[in-house]
Amino acid sequence: MSAEKLSQLAETLIGSEIVALGAVIKEKIKQGNKIYNYTIGDFDSSVFPIPQELENEIVAAYKQRNTTYPPADGILELREAVASFLKEREGLDYNTTEILIAAGGRPLIYTAFRAIVDKGDKVIYPVPSWNNNHYVHFNEGEHVLIECKRENNFMPTAEEIKPHIKGATLIAVCSPLNPTGTTFKKEELQAICNLVVEENESRSVNEKKLYLLYDQIYWTLTFGDTVHYNPVSLNPKMKDYTIFIDGISKAFAATGVRVGWSMGPSHLINKMKAINSHVGAWAPMAEQNAVAKYLLQKENLDYWFVNFKAAVAERLQRIYAGFQQLKSEGFSVDAVAPQAAIYLTIQINLAGKKMADEKVLATQAAVTEYILNEAKIAVVPFYCFGADKNSNWYRLSVGTCKTEEIDEMLLSLKQALAKLT
Repeated sequence: MSAEKLSQLAETLIGSEIVALGAVIKEKIKQGNKIYNYTIGDFDSSVFPIPQELENEIVAAYKQRNTTYPPADGILELREAVASFLKEREGLDYNTTEILIAAGGRPLIYTAFRAIVDKGDKVIYPVPSWNNNHYVHFNEGEHVLIECKRENNFMPTAEEIKPHIKGATLIAVCSPLNPTGTTFKKEELQAICNLVVEENESRSVNEKKLYLLYDQIYWTLTFGDTVHYNPVSLNPKMKDYTIFIDGISKAFAATGVRVGWSMGPSHLINKMKAINSHVGAWAPMAEQNAVAKYLLQKENLDYWFVNFKAAVAERLQRIYAGFQQLKSEGFSVDAVAPQAAIYLTIQINLAGKKMADEKVLATQAAVTEYILNEAKIAVVPFYCFGADKNSNWYRLSVGTCKTEEIDEMLLSLKQALAKLT
């Protein structure tokens, strides 16, 4: 019997490729295999617990019975705390009517797309990038992909965007970028901002404006000399055209706590609030109260960021150094020096090589399978983020990485590579 016909969206929506990969990994672990699982853009809470002070505030909020529906835009105390946090840490000036609270970044991205993009509207986004292809599909928009290059650290450039900007409704970018952990250079983001402002100033009052969706959920996690830049600080006119996606999920290893915020023009924030109120994707009342109090604890925040960033950076740097060592020994691997977030961009260039049984790794999918089966390493291919199926680049996440396993993982990889000819 054939399946019942459902909506066009349901029939054509592609499930998460990362979730599908995760199911394969879980089955292998269930069968007793040791797997170094670096696929998850999340944190092992036994390795990276949330800040103790935040946990205390959450527990206290529940004991105080903060369990009712929150306001549609988030409690005032949290919006005020977010405004203060942004002003002090990023130099951004937003009032409480320009801030929307939701259950993490995802509903904010969804509501931004729904508020801006109509069927057939052009949406420009880079690949690799997280989920933009799915959000465009939700809205039946026109996909305008920018296939980003290694020499630009996989970030889009103004030169690549410019030919597509006429008639576009939205440019969706992320910095630091998921999946690469790379960031915009100041000059490049400035040039993109200038493009957006010039394009909007050329449009008539009756034309829809071009907005920039700027996902900066990882902005607090930068390493070394890396500096995070944002559109509004670089070009104040961008405040009329920028929708920020932000929150606590990655800054405080609090992915399951579900508190995110968006900043943007008040008229757009109001429309996003209305959409979110129908979806019901509010951050829980207790967590909102807790985060409102925690964001004002300056000394605790400073202590957290120093130690948390150091722990993430150590993992990224050690794995990066290991890949560079393997590369120097003649193996076909590489990595981009870590800049930010919890991700390392790695290259595994093995297509065409022969295994011990003389079978050829004919495709990149075969390479991914070989690394999983032989090296016991699970990483996410860039094609899961919209890149070409033949891309030999991968996302390696350290959110669940134990430092004591790094050396043995690298040895396992070396042994697997050495078996190929």
